Amino acid sequence: MQKLLPPALVAICIVLMIALHTLFPIAHIIDLPVLGGLVAIIGLGFTLSGARLFSRIGTNIKTFDKPDQLVVSGLFHISRNPMYLGFLLLLTGIAIALGTLTPFGIVIAFFIITSHWYIPFEEQKMEETFGADYLTYKSRTRRWL
Repeated sequence: MQKLLPPALVAICIVLMIALHTLFPIAHIIDLPVLGGLVAIIGLGFTLSGARLFSRIGTNIKTFDKPDQLVVSGLFHISRNPMYLGFLLLLTGIAIALGTLTPFGIVIAFFIITSHWYIPFEEQKMEETFGADYLTYKSRTRRWL
């Protein structure tokens, strides 16, 4: 079985959010599409900033490949997972822009999947690869914010 990379999960989440909003629009709860767009852009910026940093220093970005460098600079100084945080903000922004309650269920599902599958997997690999250096980083830098 091929492993689902986070950007693919985000794309699936976006399609599901739009489909649920269109087919099953439960309770119109917010009418702030501009705010939603702003939150989505900020989230995309977080994700792209992390990806550019990985590219610039020449380290692996693929979730299921072995990590080759411990990145603690840039947004990684304030969050151990700024790219996942960015994806979460992107999805939250889209949910706000859509305005109905239904898409927020997908945002919550993404958060749960990320928190219980992707991040623990990556943290285990980081600890195995970088040992005490990673544990020190982990003890001083929060998972999300």
